[in-house]
Amino acid sequence: METGTSQREDQRQAAERRRRELLEAADRVVLRDGPEASMNAIAAEAGITKPILYRHFGDKGGLYRALAKRHTDALLFSLRAALDAPAPDRRRRVEATLDTYLSAIEARPQVYRFLMHPADHDQQQEQGFDVGHHSAPLLRRLGEELAKVIAERVELGPGGEEQARVWGHGIVGMMHAAGDWWLRERPCSREQLVSHLAELMWGRLAVADDRVGGPTF
Repeated sequence: METGTSQREDQRQAAERRRRELLEAADRVVLRDGPEASMNAIAAEAGITKPILYRHFGDKGGLYRALAKRHTDALLFSLRAALDAPAPDRRRRVEATLDTYLSAIEARPQVYRFLMHPADHDQQQEQGFDVGHHSAPLLRRLGEELAKVIAERVELGPGGEEQARVWGHGIVGMMHAAGDWWLRERPCSREQLVSHLAELMWGRLAVADDRVGGPTF
């Protein structure tokens, strides 16, 4: 019985290891090709056939979801680190968090474009892949995570949980829209964009107290 359990565990670990290797291969292709990345190119990079890639992810939508989770996890970790890092005041912490997001999309623009702007011909060739259908959950997840941070750190009074969710999704929407525009047009420096967005957000956030016993925001 123990031998069978051990074998199943070894098989599970081997499958997870192989999945990570395939995602790393997909990352390399996305970094090179951006929205033009294809299942054929990813399979070739991984040294496997396309049917084997399908066996692991189903279709490009499945691969997209796996890559989106991988990169969203990393981004959320970075955003949490920025929120928890020492800062002289709340304004600086807000600016550091905005800068963390913008730095991430600036550092890997091809990954960002693959996740948010897949090539039109891919949507025609690989049925079922729709950028809006797949990217919306990614943005919702970021919004919910930020809402939790706000709710646990800022004293918003009665109805605070609802307000924190509104703020969380609103801030993510602002960061996404402004960052997408900025990445395409580069109308100003990243530092200037951070300052402008922080100024837009400030209002009530400037005067709300930290929650008693909670982390600083």
